[in-house]
Amino acid sequence: MNRFYLGTLALLICFFSFHVQADELKVGEKMAVKLAGDKPFLHVIHEGRSVKVQRVQDPEYVLKGYYAKTARKCPPFCLQPMTVDPGVATIGEVELFEFMETKLRDDKGLLIDARTEEWHQRGTIPGSINIPFTVLSKAGSAENDAALKRFGGKPRGDVGAISRKLEEMGIIGSENKTDKWDFSSAKELVLWCNGPECGQSPRAIKGLLGVGYPADKIYYYRGGMQLWQLWGLTTVVPGE
Repeated sequence: MNRFYLGTLALLICFFSFHVQADELKVGEKMAVKLAGDKPFLHVIHEGRSVKVQRVQDPEYVLKGYYAKTARKCPPFCLQPMTVDPGVATIGEVELFEFMETKLRDDKGLLIDARTEEWHQRGTIPGSINIPFTVLSKAGSAENDAALKRFGGKPRGDVGAISRKLEEMGIIGSENKTDKWDFSSAKELVLWCNGPECGQSPRAIKGLLGVGYPADKIYYYRGGMQLWQLWGLTTVVPGE
């Protein structure tokens, strides 16, 4: 008899355990779609106002429109390498969320929409400023100089031969300095464009490296607008 009751009890425990787990799954299905881990959302300042960044809460959400296309003519829409430059880190969404809540929030970093203004006006990632790749890849132009100053670069003017020699000898600091620019206090930048098939932000990054902007202060969000929208993340239309 004892064995019979013990066997019955074990079956009942398995039965109730199964239904408890099933109920937990049902509850889990109703939980909010979070950004990552336990983070449900974050806030960034965009054009002077706070914007809540979160994912679309509809579990049936499917990306539609331009960014749902899987094939475009190459060139110009060719898949980009994962790495733009060995010194420039490529990041994903989770790292971008962290950047938004630290460097961007503390005004120690900038999020750069490197697309042309026409693309930017259609919608952008909250917290971004639009500095097109056409500006960042044109060294020496007034627009390029203005952008570098906005990023925290300081024009050096004429660097004397003695100062340059002392820098070369390591007697005085030369790190993050060129003949024309001092990037010692420059901000960290995350650059992005339309996604893995877009070459605009890679060109902008190469332009920055060309004028001596420190590679370790530049990050490449390769996913860009396409992956940002694929995950149902918040976008904003400039001026609205």
